[in-house]
Amino acid sequence: MRLSKLLRLIAATLSALVTGLVTLVTGRGEWHPVRLRPGDAAPDFSLPGSDGAVHNLHDFRGRDAVVIAWFPKAFTAVCTRECASLGSSRGVLRGFKVRYFAASVDSIETNRRFAESLGVDYPILSDPGKSVARAYGVLRATGLAHRWTFYIGKDGRILDIDRNVRASSHGADVAGALNTHGVPPTRS
Repeated sequence: MRLSKLLRLIAATLSALVTGLVTLVTGRGEWHPVRLRPGDAAPDFSLPGSDGAVHNLHDFRGRDAVVIAWFPKAFTAVCTRECASLGSSRGVLRGFKVRYFAASVDSIETNRRFAESLGVDYPILSDPGKSVARAYGVLRATGLAHRWTFYIGKDGRILDIDRNVRASSHGADVAGALNTHGVPPTRS
């Protein structure tokens, strides 16, 4: 890893920690989050992606399952590993009838640059207003999102919520969960 990239990861991680602590100490964070469960209707969303398109959950209803992998902060070490793992698993993930996204409360421009730096071909969604993060219950008291992944069936209901994401193997873990939940292959 180049020194400049390592320094950028360290700086982004420290910045996220400081921002989170300030939000926590000043009491501006979320204290009564929503608690979604499997079987609940997934909150609809309309979020801009790193690919320049706006992605709407209702557009996939009846057609594809959806995966939303929330992460705390772009360009931080663990989030970089998580999003890179999803990107490197594109071959196996494309074998399912699924639309998959990463998402954070970072700005559209930040997530565009983040996706570009990773060379990923899936959209990273931006929710800088934090309304969708709030609706999914992922917004922490620090103002950053939890590292949780939501699996949504083509009927719009939550199949599962992974609250114990392993960043380095997340792409393979998502593929395993899709298989476990009976998400059909692209050619059925």
